[in-house]
Amino acid sequence: MASASLQFFAFILALFGVFGDITATLLPNWKVNADVGSNIITAITQMQGLWMDCTWYSTGMFSCTLKYSVLSLPIYIQAARTTMVLSCILSAFGICITTVGMKCTKLGGDPDSKSHACFAGGVCFILAGIFGLVPTSWYTREIISNFLDQTIPESSKHEPGGAVYTGFISAAFLLIAGVIFCTSCFKKQQGAWIYRPKQHHLPSTEQESNAGYNLKDYV
Repeated sequence: MASASLQFFAFILALFGVFGDITATLLPNWKVNADVGSNIITAITQMQGLWMDCTWYSTGMFSCTLKYSVLSLPIYIQAARTTMVLSCILSAFGICITTVGMKCTKLGGDPDSKSHACFAGGVCFILAGIFGLVPTSWYTREIISNFLDQTIPESSKHEPGGAVYTGFISAAFLLIAGVIFCTSCFKKQQGAWIYRPKQHHLPSTEQESNAGYNLKDYV
């Protein structure tokens, strides 16, 4: 019962991780630059994401421009696009697989098959967490290095946006969920190996002698 509750908790964490992963991939605020200027009325907030760049004006207007050209983008944005999409796909696969493998569901057949499915889903979550952690770390490193570079003007410097923090939290949720699923299945298999009952097989000659002895008693 405790293992089933732990798997259910890991499944909830994985759901939050999947939703956060998809949200971070689509959000346009991976890096933010707030330019107040001389007048608060003309304040502008520029946001850049993986798929679009948006500008928000203090007057309430909001405009976005899609990034159609892939080859013109920096290498870290191209890598972030690829790894975040892979993270979303793997985490979605992990949700489907662990739904079959969890102990609290009636899917998946016998316990061994459910255990294998649960372990495979945990591996998907771990890989999804790694694929989500790498681009957010790389993107944050680029933002910080540009911010500390004295040759770059202040108007071109940015700070990490909400999508980066969402990506970090989602990757942590996926990693924790994957570790819980994998260790729960591993402990179950290890217990089966350790506490497997030993069967003592008597030799055929000894069985025949015992059978003959019992028959002689009744003659």
